[in-house]
Amino acid sequence: MKQTILVRKPSDLTIAWAQRVASQHDSNIVVSHVDIVAIDVGTTTRIKIIVDHNGAKLPRSWFVKLPSLAWRARMITALPRLLHTEVRFYNELADSVPVTMPVCLAAESQLGRGSTLVLADITEFAGFPSSSHESLTFDQSTLVIEQLAHFHGHFWQSVHHPNYKWLAGSVRKLEDSLGSALAVPLMKRGLKLAGTVIPSALHKPALHYAHNRRKIMRFLSTAPQTLIHHDCHSGNLFWNSDKSHAGFLDWQLVRMGEGVSDVAYFLSTTLKPETRQQYELELLARYGQILTVRGIKGIDNTNLMLRYRAHLTYAFEAMIITLAVGGMMELEHNLELIRRTAAAVDALDAFSALPL
Repeated sequence: MKQTILVRKPSDLTIAWAQRVASQHDSNIVVSHVDIVAIDVGTTTRIKIIVDHNGAKLPRSWFVKLPSLAWRARMITALPRLLHTEVRFYNELADSVPVTMPVCLAAESQLGRGSTLVLADITEFAGFPSSSHESLTFDQSTLVIEQLAHFHGHFWQSVHHPNYKWLAGSVRKLEDSLGSALAVPLMKRGLKLAGTVIPSALHKPALHYAHNRRKIMRFLSTAPQTLIHHDCHSGNLFWNSDKSHAGFLDWQLVRMGEGVSDVAYFLSTTLKPETRQQYELELLARYGQILTVRGIKGIDNTNLMLRYRAHLTYAFEAMIITLAVGGMMELEHNLELIRRTAAAVDALDAFSALPL
């Protein structure tokens, strides 16, 4: 009988717990020591540990994700079961997703008992993480855009596939409902906390967006659906040693949606405004080109740009809500991403692309 790996706090990561994880891979492995190297509390509690054992193939550096120890972040993420979604993603979908991601060592979720995700630390494979406020170059952005295009093309129009129905099920609907119910107070609080980081001209349309969020979410869903990451910023990327290849972290928000939404989120959060303005048309065209080569019909650059502009508003909202909730991202990093997304929304008059 498979033993549970569920834990609630870092102190639960004992030798006995690590032994249960290791035994899922090889019953002959013996764990001798567990050392907690780092603990980071945000939308989840993320713990890096070193596990001494006698296995030849099992990594020794592990990355463990538990529900957040920060009460506000936990409150926001618990009801929509975001970590549960990531656990299910790794258990059921990850092997079919054509992008690089961490190796999953164990993943378990039980209603009422929480979720625990154990990944091989990316440093085990000569990878290193990107910081959430890091700005990417054109070449780096091209690598990510190309991966997103292949990822989206692979799952294009698969929303009704029985293996993926849970991605649009009751948990996602609850998350959307909560987002709309809390949109106005959180937007007001976020705008106030951001202060002069957000141009005053954006305050009124941002609040109008919040008041009409439910209608806007329906509009943003009226397009061909595919599997999307939905939280594609620098902090959720990792790279190989020479930054010639990118991988994707943090699949808590994975869902069915419009592919260009990932592109809008990525470009508006990871590029400095001047870099984005210089290259976004070229990067959008590259994204559309790959989809077309993959056999996706009806990709039109003019419409792609229109939908891109519309989806920029969600990236802007997400960064403001992150600030309003607090404890989900380092403050200076959060403010920098607000600056970038606000600049994109302002420069492209993104709110005018919505049915407001």
